[in-house]
Order: sequence, then structure tokens, then C-alpha cells
Amino acid sequence: AIFIGFILGAGAAAPAWASEPTAALSFIILKDDSGKPVRNAAVVLHPVNTKGKQGRGGFELKTDNDGKTHFEGVPYGKLRVQVLAPGFQTFGEDYEIGEGDREITVRLKRPQKQYSIYDEHPEQKKDAPAPENKPSTPQQ
Repeated sequence: AIFIGFILGAGAAAPAWASEPTAALSFIILKDDSGKPVRNAAVVLHPVNTKGKQGRGGFELKTDNDGKTHFEGVPYGKLRVQVLAPGFQTFGEDYEIGEGDREITVRLKRPQKQYSIYDEHPEQKKDAPAPENKPSTPQQ
């Protein structure tokens, strides 16, 4: 029940990955508030070069009913992992891959309420003076 899709010409990147040492990655995607698994979340993997730029190609995995997915053949080096699921904030982080097997647990958060200057904010005093804006000119 795990779906693996090719993104942005990943087929061209696969042979380059095959000649390098590789790792097997397991992902567990959970709801941050309850710890329950997130099924059918998209886990997107992108190689990252030494300058921190996302490389061409990548893979998309889908989690199963237990919030799990697995991928073998990931080359050692920096890997950008993004997790997307409806009703949750998008997760993104770079990982340094350098061992044979690795398990990565991601806890997805619900979207936060947006802050509006038009809403009442009881934690702020109404008569408090506005913060002073000083010019940021360097002292010589």
C-alpha cells in the first residue's frame, strides 16, 4: 500500500544514485496533538548539493494506514524531506544521510490561527505606548 512516484525527471537521477553507497529510510508520520498516524501523507525526497541547493529529481512516497513509508537506495549525503498532508502544516527539513538504515519520525502540526491587528488582544494593554522605532544607522 506504499506508492512511489517519480517527480521532475527522477528517472534520470536514479542511475547516478545507484553507483554511490545508499541507505534505507523509514518514515513515520504522526499527528503532533494526538500521536496518531497520518495516512496518505506525501513524503517528498530531494537530493541537496553541497551549496544547499535542491537538486533536480526526487521521489514522492505515500504513507500507509499506520502513517509509515519506506524507501531503499537513498544515496549518502544531504537530503531534503518535505511532508504534505491536508489539514496540516507542511513540514520540511534537511537530513544528513550517512548510515545504512535510518528511521525518521515527523510530527505534523495543525495550522495556526493567523494574527490580525483588527482582533482583540487582551494580553496587550490598550493604553500602552507603541514601541519606539529608532533608525538603525551604524555608530562611527
